[in-house]
Amino acid sequence: MVIRHIFLLAIIALTAAFPASAITTLQASVDRNPVMEGESLVLTVTADDDLNSGKLDTSMLLKDFIVGRTSISRSKQIMNFDASNETRWQVLLSPKNTGTVTIPAFTIDGISSQPIALSVLKAGSQPQQSQDIFMRANLSSEHAYVGQMLTYKVKLYLALELQRGVLNAPNLEGAQIKQLGEDKDSTEIVNGRRYRVIERNYAIIADQPGKLTIEGASFSGDVVVQSRRNGAMFSFNESRPTQTQAPKVTVVIEPIPADYHGQWLVSDLVVLKEDWPETQTEFKVGDPITRTINLLASNTDETSLPEIQLNTPAALKAYPEKPQRNTFLRDNQMVSQLTQTTAIVATRAGTYTLPEIKVPWWNPHLNKQQFATLPARTITVTGGAAPEPTSALVTQEPSNTSAGFWPWLSLVLGGLWLVTLLLWLKERKRSPIPPSIESTSKSIKPSSSLVALESACQANNASAVLNALTRYYSELYQRPMTLSQIAATNSTLSHSINQLQQAAYASSPQSGTVDFSKILSAAKMANPNTKPDTGSALDKLNPS
Repeated sequence: MVIRHIFLLAIIALTAAFPASAITTLQASVDRNPVMEGESLVLTVTADDDLNSGKLDTSMLLKDFIVGRTSISRSKQIMNFDASNETRWQVLLSPKNTGTVTIPAFTIDGISSQPIALSVLKAGSQPQQSQDIFMRANLSSEHAYVGQMLTYKVKLYLALELQRGVLNAPNLEGAQIKQLGEDKDSTEIVNGRRYRVIERNYAIIADQPGKLTIEGASFSGDVVVQSRRNGAMFSFNESRPTQTQAPKVTVVIEPIPADYHGQWLVSDLVVLKEDWPETQTEFKVGDPITRTINLLASNTDETSLPEIQLNTPAALKAYPEKPQRNTFLRDNQMVSQLTQTTAIVATRAGTYTLPEIKVPWWNPHLNKQQFATLPARTITVTGGAAPEPTSALVTQEPSNTSAGFWPWLSLVLGGLWLVTLLLWLKERKRSPIPPSIESTSKSIKPSSSLVALESACQANNASAVLNALTRYYSELYQRPMTLSQIAATNSTLSHSINQLQQAAYASSPQSGTVDFSKILSAAKMANPNTKPDTGSALDKLNPS
């Protein structure tokens, strides 16, 4: 009997020590109030119970906010046999309008939180020293012509330690956009506060006239902040989601002027250069003369450069090679180059004039048409006329009408050769010989973008690998590809790109965690005929 009473008392004590779980309080708070237009804030909802993640309904926020990533954490404390649970939701919000916006009350299992009156200020009305993260953008010109290259420079300012993040390109329609060069990482002092600055440049080329609205570049990621919970004595670091966006920019795109003649080319400066054997004044009939012409244009896409047409006299045969196009940066300006190499062969002696070469282009600063020119060139060719091609078979009179048995022997050998050839062709049709792997591999030359990706992977340079991936996949898919779209094509790349971004943007990069060989293998196996998923690599930042 005594043992039974002791057992019952123990059960009662344990039950009292761990009471039944039930929510009694629900609290909602924001990490900043007021907040500036275009900035993000973190809404934290805390319940004193271990709850299912789907208990919190955030759909009511969609009216006044852009709802981003939602993170959930749970904790349990036992103090003097008193156990308590906690469930915390952190929701990333970006206000849609300025003014006073109300975050409504949330209700879970009959328990409600208090509504929050949030003040949203216009951009520029709050001192920037109070901002932990913001973006600035600069466009090279507010007016441009169709096909003219504009430089869009964006700077991301970070006052907190960055754990991971993604810098997204500006969003626009009716224009082409691609990244120029690599990111620059530096520090700046803004209003007495030190910021880490990540700078990136984009080239924008409008395809149609009219007003072009550029939605600013955006950033989404996690930063490390100090936090205290439940009145704890010590603070600790925790990850907090954040996002920001550069202001919207509008540019006016002018059409092609009606008085322009020729193939349209708009540039800051266009130059023609020529490589010619200057030391040689006379040439012989039949000797090839190599002429290389370079067309260079500043702040112009390489695809906009026209091919150079050579008009030569009838006695000079021209054999042009395929033009080579490339782009490079010089003094922070994008320079495009077209190289045309032509072999010229004279068939008759004489003096000949190679006519002047003119390439029309439009100067947007002077608003007028100009020409890049190469002057006419006169050459002297010596020697006789080049021999005309003759028939491979020449009929000769036999020296002796009686050739003996040699014609019969030749006839027999020819018949045997014919039979052997027929048997070989029949056997080949029966078992076709596969093409040589070695010869096939040698005929396919890797593109320059793939070579750049291989070099970046071998150097373990995370930032260079990100840029090379964008260039390689844009060339492979024949359209501009962002990192989010690249990540959607392959699950391996999706994970690796997140690691690369963490290695590239973290304050203490650790490129050793990135498997560069796996990235290179996945890129080489990419198939442009495979349609990427419509989902973004940032989907995981959105609420469930």
